[in-house]
Amino acid sequence: MTVAVNMNSNTLSVDQEITFYNQTNDTLTSIVLNDWNNAFSDRESPLGKRFSDEFYNKFHMALAEDRGGTVNLIIEDKDKNVFTWERTKKNPDYIKVILHRILPPGQKVKLNLTYVSMIPSNKFTKYGHFEKYGMHLKNWFLTPARYENHQFIKYSNESLDDIANGVSDFDIDLKINNKNTVTTDLTVNNFTATEQETDVNLSGKNRTDFDLIIEKESSYRKYKIGDFEVMTNLSSGRFDDSLKTAIIKRVVDFANTQIGQYPFGKIIVSEEDYDKNPFYGLNQLPKFMRPFHSDFIFEIKFLKTYLNNFLKNSLLLDARKDNWIYDGIQVFTMMNYIDQYNPESKMMGSASKFFLFRGFKMAQTDFNEQYSYYYMLMARKNLDQALNEPKNTLIKFNVQIANKYKAGLSLKYLNDYLGNDLVLSGIQQFQELNKQGQTNRSDFENILKSKAPKNIDWFFKYIIDSREPIDYKFGDFSKTEDSITFSVKNKGVPLVPIPLFGIKDKQIIFKKWIETNEIDTTLTFERKGIDKLVLNYKNEVPEFNLRNNWKSLYSFSLNRPLKLTFFEDLEDPHRSQLFYVPTLFYNKYDGFAPGISFYNYSFFDKPFMFVLNPMYSINTKSIVGSYQFILNHYLRESKLYNMRYSLNGSYYHYADDAAYLKLYPSLSLYFREPSYRDNRKQAIFVKYNIIYKEPSATVIDSTDNYSILNLKYSNVKTEVTSHVKFLTDVQFSGYFGKISAEMEYRKLFNDNRYFNVRAFVGTFLYNSNNTQNYNFGVSRVNDYLFDYPLYARSDETGLLSQQYIMGQGGFKSFVSPSESNQWLATTNLSYSLLWNWVDAYADFGFVKNKGFHNSFVYDSGIRLNLVQDYFELFFPVYSSNGFEATQKNYSEKIRFILIFNPKSLINLFTRKWF
Repeated sequence: MTVAVNMNSNTLSVDQEITFYNQTNDTLTSIVLNDWNNAFSDRESPLGKRFSDEFYNKFHMALAEDRGGTVNLIIEDKDKNVFTWERTKKNPDYIKVILHRILPPGQKVKLNLTYVSMIPSNKFTKYGHFEKYGMHLKNWFLTPARYENHQFIKYSNESLDDIANGVSDFDIDLKINNKNTVTTDLTVNNFTATEQETDVNLSGKNRTDFDLIIEKESSYRKYKIGDFEVMTNLSSGRFDDSLKTAIIKRVVDFANTQIGQYPFGKIIVSEEDYDKNPFYGLNQLPKFMRPFHSDFIFEIKFLKTYLNNFLKNSLLLDARKDNWIYDGIQVFTMMNYIDQYNPESKMMGSASKFFLFRGFKMAQTDFNEQYSYYYMLMARKNLDQALNEPKNTLIKFNVQIANKYKAGLSLKYLNDYLGNDLVLSGIQQFQELNKQGQTNRSDFENILKSKAPKNIDWFFKYIIDSREPIDYKFGDFSKTEDSITFSVKNKGVPLVPIPLFGIKDKQIIFKKWIETNEIDTTLTFERKGIDKLVLNYKNEVPEFNLRNNWKSLYSFSLNRPLKLTFFEDLEDPHRSQLFYVPTLFYNKYDGFAPGISFYNYSFFDKPFMFVLNPMYSINTKSIVGSYQFILNHYLRESKLYNMRYSLNGSYYHYADDAAYLKLYPSLSLYFREPSYRDNRKQAIFVKYNIIYKEPSATVIDSTDNYSILNLKYSNVKTEVTSHVKFLTDVQFSGYFGKISAEMEYRKLFNDNRYFNVRAFVGTFLYNSNNTQNYNFGVSRVNDYLFDYPLYARSDETGLLSQQYIMGQGGFKSFVSPSESNQWLATTNLSYSLLWNWVDAYADFGFVKNKGFHNSFVYDSGIRLNLVQDYFELFFPVYSSNGFEATQKNYSEKIRFILIFNPKSLINLFTRKWF
């Protein structure tokens, strides 16, 4: 390539020659070229859709010049005959070139290409042009795709760093339009720089990709380890530079010892590489809160990023299909490094020494133990995915954390089981094999099987290719003074080996691997003075549930003693845990109600969970609160993936002088799409509401006690660019029967404006009661089921009565009629104006009450959409009441949404991960 770099326009003008050598056994009629830079050209590309799936809106809202792309592409042969090429709108990031004549095995063809690469901003993927006048270039040129199994691999760019390029030799002439520095892991053959121009010649052999960074002044420092050169700009904090040099040398030497010699003379370890795939943990806290020393943080950052780049450049695998091998070797090597050089390090670093934290499992957890907890978080949510799943089918948390860590734990498990570092030697042999050409999963599998002295088919069948949970427990059990007889029962599907430990006074007396043919059989061991038998004591097996792995040998001893813990903590398999945390509740009638919540689950879901939350109402000087008992049943391989049985209750005041007691057993059925990345959520809810209301002198209501059967169905799909919701609600009681449906659609257009439409239709099937208690609300939700978080549910005046809940009629103005006891049909519209957080809204619909003609009502106004669905303000302008903006007491017409429930707000930040 000859590449003219224009730093002012962030473009590269490319004149390229590709000599394609058909090293396959197939006769080719076309060639596929990867053009991943062009993925940025269209908001609807697979890259744009992935950003939308993960609620990342910067790409969709970016200007065209910031998004980039490939333009003016011409492909010719040596005689200037133009090749026909195809690029689809669905997959704009690779092209198919139709050859002028067939290309037999062993023959070559030359393609001459000219095009302009418009480099995107680095704010999307960390790579691209950045504000301080520079570029970090990745996947910016066209190159032949990997060929395997009689076809070219056609992968779209989804910001996963898994491009499937064919192995190539590179010869590049760079011409930059002013004086700059160039940092690259290719060989620099010539470098000349003047005030007007920088010329650089680069070359490399047997590569699938390379790094190229152009800056005014280089931010990279070079470190020489023998003939090997490391270039890095990783931030490091303040510590001695000689220690940094020692850390880099130690990591490089360790990788060479563990994996094998790096095949190239230089490597780049950049801050961008690390930011793309950081080490998730407490080292991401603000600097003043970090419980790790600066040198340790740098060491972890460098170790993780160096290994990632080492493996990405060394292993010639299909990085999308066989990503678990990259992840497994990386995390396996990181764990071995920590064991060797930082064996005493803890998950919470120096915080584990603080007096306040000493009782927490999180503080006492070894650094390497945290990997299993991150994996378990997803397994307990029934959102874990098999390691062999293609990388682009994994949800974000699994791509970057859970699957990566499970892969490393799995190789560690196999290595511990086989002993003699057989997995380690297999990795080294596989690294050497990659120096000869393309490899795949079968090559790695065959090497491990050849090393193993016993059958390890179970490892690939159950650990790599399955998401079925591993779960063992003790079965029948008896003991004498000299021996122990017991069985190990398999609660899950996979049959895999598991280690058995004999424990005395918290010390390991013996360890024995229980083989697969010994599961569900009776085993006898010498007692050897032990007081506990424990399965998987060191969590070597990625097991679903460690809480049932203990068996005490004392007659009157709990297998796992009870531990009372303040606030949240990691699940401790050694203890039965009960957590408690202060809470604060507010409504107008109870006032502020401080309390304490007792619950039995940590960060992980459990089959049985409960929450008890008593509070003290300051206004009423009484005890209020709520409770919840939940039984979870997860179905691993079904579209119906979670059945939740629960019994809930609450007791609060609904008026100054009266309280309500609500009890409701319920069944919730949660459904998901076959693709876990699909944001569509479906659910069916069956709830029986039993409500007792104390009589009130201020709120007149003849239905003080009632029970209602409530059936709901919801179907919601939310992304950055669109939101679709459909809800149905059916209710039956002795007083009434009613049915309603709600449909909502929100669209983000290419001019970054939103349009939102919602329609609500509800009708009574029968209504024999004369009160208004069960009517459809037009401007206020009629919350007789006490489902909504209303601050002043019985008030019709005052600031708190202006709280707005999107439900039922959904009107913002207080129009008349305000309720319906027969049927109601409304539509709610909104459209963003000058800014994304300023909307114009309009509502209109028909209200029908018994004995009256149906009434047409409407309203309109301005909405300040500060945090959508959590903090909003509504300013009415014109409605059925007239021109409201000029009427008296206008401040009393303004409505607000304010949600300060921490769990609800957390969903804003976690939804992109799950």
